[in-house]
Amino acid sequence: MPIYEYVCQDCDHQFEYLKFSASDDDPQCPSCNSPKVRKLISAGAVRPNGIARGSGGFKAPSCAPSGG
Repeated sequence: MPIYEYVCQDCDHQFEYLKFSASDDDPQCPSCNSPKVRKLISAGAVRPNGIARGSGGFKAPSCAPSGG
């Protein structure tokens, strides 16, 4: 169940909405009840390469001293 971010096109209120199914309709603005809302693109969860899933933190890259 993803949480989506929306902005109201009438009052510019930004809010989050938990969608239970992809077939659910977009919500109404909780501030002004307008049905004219637009889904925002959000960052989402990003996991840099080299960090194991569930490790819970940043793992610094190992750097070997140069030999030359």
